[in-house]
Parts: sequence; C-alpha cells; structure tokens
Amino acid sequence: MASGILGTADLLATTVTDVYTVPVDTLTSMNINICNRNSDSVLIRLALSATTGVQDNSEYMEYETAIEAYGILERTGVVMQAGTIVTMYSDTANVSVVVTGIEGSTV
Repeated sequence: MASGILGTADLLATTVTDVYTVPVDTLTSMNINICNRNSDSVLIRLALSATTGVQDNSEYMEYETAIEAYGILERTGVVMQAGTIVTMYSDTANVSVVVTGIEGSTV
C-alpha cells in the first residue's frame, strides 16, 4: 500500500481532471491541497466521484469556490473507499493539486 504523495495534477482551464483513484480493496485517508499559481483568483470544483468525471451534483465537496491569487485550499482528513476518484476542475490554468495520504487494505 502506498503512502505519501498519492496523486498530482497541473489543471488545464475548464477541464475536468481525475487526480487520484482509490485502488481495489483499499481504504484511503488523505489530504487534498489545491494551489493557485496565478496573480488573479480562480474558481475551482472538487468532487469525490464514483466514476471518471463528475456524474452527479451530490459528489461535489467544493463548487465554484474562489482561491485568491497565489492562495491555497486544503481539505484534510478525507477518507475514501475503493474505486472513488478525486476529481478537480478550475476555470483557469496554472492550478496545482496534490493528494497526500495513506492507503490501507480492506481485505
């Protein structure tokens, strides 16, 4: 099982990006860090999705949340079951996402 950095992404503007998928037979405890590398604020969306991309509005943890210029948003203590996907979106490019945590077997 992995620990440390589980997934990273440099988001493209207006593109849904799957950052990390919890492996089969695994439970993951994680932190999600989103860094705006722009001199203007950006709007982001963060979802914990059951499938690739966001299929249901109930999957959003953050929706059109503003991150100020050169600011960060951090979600800690997120626990996800096997097959769940951390999915991100930004209205602007130059936004980094880093998922850190630990995976544990459910078997």
